[in-house]
Amino acid sequence: MVEFTLPKNSVVQKGKNFPAEKGATRLKQVEVYRWNPDSGENPRIDTYQIDLDQCGPMVLDLIVKIKDEIDSSLTFRRSCREGVCGSCAMNVNGKNTLACINAIDEYKGAIKIFPLPHMDVIKDLVADMTHFYAQYASIQPWIETQSPAPSDTERLQSPEERKQLDGLYECVLCACCSTSCPSYWWNSERYLGPAVLLQAYRWLNDSRDEHTGERLDELEDPFKLFRCHTIMNCTDTCPKGLNPAKAIGEIKKMLLVREEG
Repeated sequence: MVEFTLPKNSVVQKGKNFPAEKGATRLKQVEVYRWNPDSGENPRIDTYQIDLDQCGPMVLDLIVKIKDEIDSSLTFRRSCREGVCGSCAMNVNGKNTLACINAIDEYKGAIKIFPLPHMDVIKDLVADMTHFYAQYASIQPWIETQSPAPSDTERLQSPEERKQLDGLYECVLCACCSTSCPSYWWNSERYLGPAVLLQAYRWLNDSRDEHTGERLDELEDPFKLFRCHTIMNCTDTCPKGLNPAKAIGEIKKMLLVREEG
């Protein structure tokens, strides 16, 4: 039997424990992944006892409280606090999500917070999004046209044409779906992943875009698109309630229709 072992410097160790202040009665245990590349030490899990009577209602509030009042060295991303920017994407109790739109009360027992899986970690909860953003840029996420722009107006859409973008434009590029996808874990160098493919379909489906053929040519590749095996993790984990798997299926259908026609 083959035996697999992790390098010693990658084994996550038990970290520090931060008890609650005296007198706190409504406690929540929060376990957070910590790693500082400059320290030369192994990753660790630090444990914090948080007084919920002195904390906001969302998971992000827990993390902000830890940084502001308990341990200022904790590193994470956050911005809008409204589920719009996608900055606070992380893994909470085994599921990728946005910390700002998940209520603490949704979790029974301890809350365990890790960075997004299968991405290089820059520090603590901050994942390296460089490759993900490069893949997004590769699909040319803007309108491409051949006809001259109208001289007296914008390029217009009917209400029906605009409705075709519903369920696509809402994506905030948090990468929760892509980093939950086994196909992306094993083939991320070549497979674009559900987030980028959903964005690709958004532009394929835009009535104002005139480069449908060129966009499909770029996607007709054994790895870029067809490494999707419809596992559906992407749709299950999307914090915005979108369906990347359906978008990927629609792209495949467009390619099939083009081939048959």
